[in-house]
Amino acid sequence: MDEATVTDRQVHAVPQSYVGRNRLRGIIDAFVNSRFSVPPLPMSELSAMADELIRRYDLSKAWKGWLMVEINNCAWADTVAAVPYNKRILLLPQCLADKSQCRAETDEMGLLCMKCNSCSISPLLTVADELGMMSLVAEGFTAVMGLLESGAVHTVIGVGCLDSLEKVFPLLVDRAVPGIAVPLNRAGCRNTHVDRRYVEKYMRRYHPVHRASLHYETIKRITNEWFAPESLTEYFNGDDNASVIAREWLSGEGNRRRPFILAAVYLGISGKKEIPESVRQAAIAVECFHKASLVHDDIQDNDEFRYGKQTVHARHGVATAINVGDLLLGEGYRLLSQCGHPELVSVAAAAHVSLCKGQGMELAWSREPQELTLPFVLEIFRHKTVPAFEAAMHFGLCCAGDDEQLRFILHEYALALGIAYQLRDDAEDYARPDTRIALRPSAVLAVLCECYCGMGYMARLRRENDIKAFLERDEHRPQLLKAVRKVNALSEEYHRRAINALRAIKNPEMKRLLFHLTARMLKA
Repeated sequence: MDEATVTDRQVHAVPQSYVGRNRLRGIIDAFVNSRFSVPPLPMSELSAMADELIRRYDLSKAWKGWLMVEINNCAWADTVAAVPYNKRILLLPQCLADKSQCRAETDEMGLLCMKCNSCSISPLLTVADELGMMSLVAEGFTAVMGLLESGAVHTVIGVGCLDSLEKVFPLLVDRAVPGIAVPLNRAGCRNTHVDRRYVEKYMRRYHPVHRASLHYETIKRITNEWFAPESLTEYFNGDDNASVIAREWLSGEGNRRRPFILAAVYLGISGKKEIPESVRQAAIAVECFHKASLVHDDIQDNDEFRYGKQTVHARHGVATAINVGDLLLGEGYRLLSQCGHPELVSVAAAAHVSLCKGQGMELAWSREPQELTLPFVLEIFRHKTVPAFEAAMHFGLCCAGDDEQLRFILHEYALALGIAYQLRDDAEDYARPDTRIALRPSAVLAVLCECYCGMGYMARLRRENDIKAFLERDEHRPQLLKAVRKVNALSEEYHRRAINALRAIKNPEMKRLLFHLTARMLKA
């Protein structure tokens, strides 16, 4: 049944015969390998490659989705083949079951196959059992996302209808999930078929490699452990008031993205399995700089809460908070001086100076607010937000051995990522309930100023005690929503630029981690 010719009526944007599909798979494999395509491939690249195949071989445009899936399979094939069988999961749809003969029951996890051999589910599950693979007969790739996030599973070999695959595909691409997706040969939820031998080929293929496979959650867990109170006492053991507050602040709330970035870049480039002490010191230093900037920023912006808790100055007073921030800066530079990479100090200093210049632009505007423009706001982002991300990447690069070409790629990536992140954050301020918004340079206010150009809009806002409440009044809300949509669209544009910057990276492990990081920061 798997290899039978399928008629036009039965096909949903899938090549019509097993022979035809296999011929095209051979063409796709040669095409992908000739381009030395390093996964993950962004949706834009997959789309462009599918279009090129359609033009080159005069293929049906209706097959584009199928072609994109198969191109992605070829790109991930070697990565998937390197994953041990016990770290793989086979995901099959329940619609593969022959409803006229199937007597299997279902529970909250999916179909409980009785191995009656009435459909292709049973032989595929038997192969999975022989190989020691996990398996699940359930609808949707989201059923295994938790296993992927936990690290229990490293790759997915999944089957689904093309409609379902096209819906979930952007999620898998954004999250850089290595896997094989095999489309069903016929749409609908009854009497569906799949090329079973093709699925088995990917299931059985195993070519172990010496290089360690890197996983987002594992690195995240390791970097978070560095900031546990007991771990930090190895580096900051003073019992004076400032040191105690600094350790408490450093080990408190926060996403630790910058230490993660540093560790991920180092591991991706070096191919090491372990993170050396010097890299750990550099990662703690970069978080010291970040947390110091937050202490000072909260004072300058007169913010009393961060992470839902009192800020350092609100709890301990402005003078003490300034001292704690300065202490963290000093400790950061002390740690860098011990890393054995003297160039890190100059990288950190340049980022520090840039941040202060950006903050200076913001403070100067806040003293005498003028009509805002997007270019002015984006310039602040380039100074305040981008350098911290770029410095973390540069630290990891230097610790692993510098690479001028890669440094340029990471610069372009950090620039786009930092701006996309800040644009998204500005837009989300208006989606967070019970959040007061201060009069400061923001992308949303810049768009509103451009909408009301020449009408003294900023002077009007300066008279309001609660800007968010003012903008959400019935008469102003339509323009606010338009502004938020425009800022979100601009964030998506910079998101695409960040992903496109990664296209030039030839290291698949580091590329995967940065794809995943981008999704976490901009899609969470």
